[in-house]
Amino acid sequence: MSTTSVKNVANQFVCDLVAYEPGKPIEETARELGLDPATIVKLASNENPLGPSPMAQEAMRNEIDQVHIYPDGGGYKLRSALADRHGLEIENVVLGNGSNEIIELLCHCFLNPEAELIAAEHAFVVYKLMATLFGAKYVEVADPDFIHDVDGMADAITENTRLVFIANPNNPTGTLVGQDALDRFMDRLPEHVVAVFDEAYYEFLEDAPDTLKYVKEGRNVCVLRTFSKAYGLAGLRIGYGMASPAVASLLQKARQPFNANAMAQAAALAAMNDGDHVQQTLDTNNTGLAYYEKAFAARGLEYVPSVANFILVKVGDGDVLFQKMLEQGVIVRAMRGYKLPEWVRISVGTQAENERCIEVLDEVLAS
Repeated sequence: MSTTSVKNVANQFVCDLVAYEPGKPIEETARELGLDPATIVKLASNENPLGPSPMAQEAMRNEIDQVHIYPDGGGYKLRSALADRHGLEIENVVLGNGSNEIIELLCHCFLNPEAELIAAEHAFVVYKLMATLFGAKYVEVADPDFIHDVDGMADAITENTRLVFIANPNNPTGTLVGQDALDRFMDRLPEHVVAVFDEAYYEFLEDAPDTLKYVKEGRNVCVLRTFSKAYGLAGLRIGYGMASPAVASLLQKARQPFNANAMAQAAALAAMNDGDHVQQTLDTNNTGLAYYEKAFAARGLEYVPSVANFILVKVGDGDVLFQKMLEQGVIVRAMRGYKLPEWVRISVGTQAENERCIEVLDEVLAS
């Protein structure tokens, strides 16, 4: 079958899809530019600059001899530990190959060509990709000052709405919706809609809104969290959703068998109990955010104050700055894909990485 005929029989909304582009990998950058990988600073994907915790590393080493055996498909140990940690039952917890998989599972369960998904204008682009992939209508609600307008999102709900995504803190803006606004939104949520609170950066918050109370009330919600960010396990792809038993049972039906691998489950279980590593991560992040904010202010650069592990800054032409910094071995994230062509997003690294980033930023802006 020729390529042309394949496209003729494929779903058109898949053919029209613009694939997600992750942050530029270090190895790819080194190959393309002839750079030493050890000298490259990657601040593009909101990863933990400290790496995985020592306890997680030990758990992974202990799992190596058993990787010829399929993992626990039900994830009993990890799900039980998460349920205990959050005051839930194991039936409330669903594991995913990263929290991104839970996003996809929600779309499998609730989206179709007659359905609608609502999200903020500058929210995580995967929501739009998933809506497109399932042939659903994607409804964007403006977010003044880069903060979710949850009242506007509630206004946008129709009889065809099935999912509303609220990323909190939001990627790429780093902004947060407070408890009162979330409660107000939930008071207006109709029974035919599932509210999805994407909390990938939850651990970085000092005063986090309580969305799990909606799960405990049995509401149609799903709270997403991940081990990729504060816990430093991005390469293992392990995340989870917490939902009412009714919603969680649907997600369990939609997931693939053994979607959470054995090493990821073991590492996550260990990482969630390594409080020292998490605290060190938070201290590093708070220091880094303060450093970037001071540096941007001193240079007269507009930025969005962040509560996550990254910061959005306005630099003129984001694509040009990205490319010029890349050539000097510093990888940031251009934001044209988020309709922010004048901005870049910079992840917080170690202090040495942050200082190198500002050094190269100065050189590029001066040129």
